[in-house]
Amino acid sequence: MRTIQINAEKGGDVLKSMALALNGTVIEKWGEHILEFDNEFGKGVIKSISFDWGVTLFDYDLDLNEDMKLVVNESDKFTIEFVFISQGSLKFSSGMSNEWLNLERYQNIIVSPKLGESQTYIFPSNANVKVNLIRIITKEYQKKKNHNLSYLNEQLLSIFKEVPTQLPYSHLGNYNLSIADEVQKLHSNDQEGMTRTLSLEGRLNLILAMQILEHQNLVTQQVMPDSFSHEEIKRIHQLTKYIAENIEGQITVSQLAKEAGMNPKKLQTGFNLLFSKSVNGYVRQLKLELARDYLKNSDLTISEIVFKIGLKSRSYFSKIFYEKYGILPNAYRQKVSKFI
Repeated sequence: MRTIQINAEKGGDVLKSMALALNGTVIEKWGEHILEFDNEFGKGVIKSISFDWGVTLFDYDLDLNEDMKLVVNESDKFTIEFVFISQGSLKFSSGMSNEWLNLERYQNIIVSPKLGESQTYIFPSNANVKVNLIRIITKEYQKKKNHNLSYLNEQLLSIFKEVPTQLPYSHLGNYNLSIADEVQKLHSNDQEGMTRTLSLEGRLNLILAMQILEHQNLVTQQVMPDSFSHEEIKRIHQLTKYIAENIEGQITVSQLAKEAGMNPKKLQTGFNLLFSKSVNGYVRQLKLELARDYLKNSDLTISEIVFKIGLKSRSYFSKIFYEKYGILPNAYRQKVSKFI
């Protein structure tokens, strides 16, 4: 694992420190610093841009060959970080704590350390990781005209007001696809100059507002239509076991929705969130993976395999198997039998 210590505060200085450790290069364009590297450690792009009132955006897109521990050392200023992961996952720890938090994809995450404590993020290797991190120096933000901090709920207000007894603070909230959509738009910004800077700042403020709203909704026990609670995510994960146990039958979306206790539309959204597939797409993939294992490890005929995975048509099975693996079932069995 490679450890990178960050003692800088400004976004550009942070990236320059990381560039030394990653053997990368940093350029500055329109007030935005961009670090790029492609070497034995991996490859990636990290961007940073700072705005007024103590707001800085860090955007990570990394493919690492070994784990990276990023230690942001203690500062003499209170900060709060709004984190959103659109690809992969992270581990996080604050101060000297041995407790590691798992930060998950599409989850609304807010963290704030005690004054003088470090924060540590672990970026895993062998996985694409995309992270959007908005860091706010709370003292600076309080100088902003019309900041309206008094409208925040008690928890967040105490963080912005730097109440020591509320720190360190960590919020691992609901999973939200609307925020993911806005982060994607932030990434796809191809404008230049002033229009790019204004667009980035506008999108950043929108994402920040959505993360604060998601926090508020969780505190008041409200779940938005495009948001998923931990319990709902757990129920969708449990459905995968139900699907595997009933793969021989005809599995419908309405049947699964009833089993999970949610409406079909939300169930479809949940499967896209967790597996990047529709319900039917997930079921079909599982059937094909099971069929592939039967072809490799059993003497079942093709017709018997078709029956065992809950399909009625052998020709349809051959068609979707070829679409998935680029080879017909019989040819696949002949191929793998040579290596057994």
